[in-house]
Amino acid sequence: KAYYQPSLTAEYDEDSPGGDFDFFSNLVTKWEAAARLPGDSTRQVVVRSGVVLGRGGGAISHMLLPFRLGLGGPIGSGHQFFPWIHIGDLAGILTHALEANHVHGVLNGVAPSSATNAEFAQALGAALGHQAFIPVPSTIVQAVFGRERAIMLLEGQKVIPRRTLATGYQYSFPELGAALKEIVA
Repeated sequence: KAYYQPSLTAEYDEDSPGGDFDFFSNLVTKWEAAARLPGDSTRQVVVRSGVVLGRGGGAISHMLLPFRLGLGGPIGSGHQFFPWIHIGDLAGILTHALEANHVHGVLNGVAPSSATNAEFAQALGAALGHQAFIPVPSTIVQAVFGRERAIMLLEGQKVIPRRTLATGYQYSFPELGAALKEIVA
């Protein structure tokens, strides 16, 4: 999620530029460079994951209590894109990359259906049987998470898994609503 520049309008796939606009994007670029093997004798795959959603931990664990209390809602404006993936699909993409010899290069580990933060909040509220209309102001997010980390929540990007799909990976949870219902069940 941190590799591509935040934007309300741009769409990024695996070939899009990024990695040089803030602390986190530079960090991802350095991680990818450190993992790169010299030469062409070894097939290499890099998976750039979105926000990983799954039971019992991760991003969703911090969101459940406010939403269960009916206090959940979009973060900031809610217009920012929220690139997400179900943990089962992230594991599936990694397995696919290991087993399919034709897979190489960068894969975006995000679901094929994009959502804004407001759409995510509405879908999580629906999965829990609650409304999700109380927004979290950006000033609160910055105070709680600090300026650098708050950017990741307040500014998103529309990330498309074009190459991931082209390799033949079949998503188990391509739609947000079904993914969240499975997670909170």
